[in-house]
Amino acid sequence: MTDQTRLYTLDEEIPELERPVLLYFLDGFMDAGAAGRLATDHLLSSMNPRTVATFDIDSLLDYRSRRPPMVFDTNHWVDYKAPELSLRVCEDAVGVPFLVLSGPEPDRSWEAFAAAVVELVRRLDVSLSVGVHGIPMAVPHTRETGLTPHGNRPDLLGESASWISRVEVPGSAGALIEYRLDEAGHDAIGFTAHVPHYLSQAEYPAAAIALLNGVTAATGLAFRTGELEEAAVQARKQIDDQVAASEEIAEAVRGLEARFDAVAAASGNSLPMAGPDARMPDAEEIAAEFERFLAEQEE
Repeated sequence: MTDQTRLYTLDEEIPELERPVLLYFLDGFMDAGAAGRLATDHLLSSMNPRTVATFDIDSLLDYRSRRPPMVFDTNHWVDYKAPELSLRVCEDAVGVPFLVLSGPEPDRSWEAFAAAVVELVRRLDVSLSVGVHGIPMAVPHTRETGLTPHGNRPDLLGESASWISRVEVPGSAGALIEYRLDEAGHDAIGFTAHVPHYLSQAEYPAAAIALLNGVTAATGLAFRTGELEEAAVQARKQIDDQVAASEEIAEAVRGLEARFDAVAAASGNSLPMAGPDARMPDAEEIAAEFERFLAEQEE
């Protein structure tokens, strides 16, 4: 038994898999609009998931930084919602099996965790690993959600343009997985959804749909997204109603639209990406109003 193997327990009766795709999302790092979480939650709730491997969460999680919920009833504790980091096998809309790794991002032992994932990829003969999440961008909600693909082979990424050359950013366990998979000679890509920065703290189903569409284009997996599409329509209506109720917000959105369309026209790309030098609208112009609106919707 290797040190990596000690981090997880693998089911003794794994269903037959033929070079499956692995989709992964770890909750805890940046995920604007809850894009990655919504995408993976949708798959796990609708595609017959079966757990095939469970990680030793006690070895990976700092419970004091992310305290699990417990339920107290009258005079005693009645429930403990234990965190779970696991690998599940699902079936897409036409019955093709694929894997989903999800749960809280480890607080510690990133290298051991990444090595364990690489080992699982090897043991299960995974053909392609795909990470998903969302980032806040200076883009309007009235335009189609863009994606930034990244990965270790240019032919896996298509013809998408890149808006950045080289930059140093805070790391994540998900990014380390992609990096270590590349080092080990396994194909790995990721999709980052562009979420309007003023909606980054809210659930934005349109971004989850964009992520799943990207996964479909890269892997051929077929996903039913009807529930997400209904949620996206409802969210869009709420946002549009709020925009219509505030000229300040409407003006800020029009500014984002004008810049987005200008970049699209100049680049010939219908889904341009706002670069890091693009001016973000002042929070007082739009973000604060939207945060208040979204908070009201949750009450």
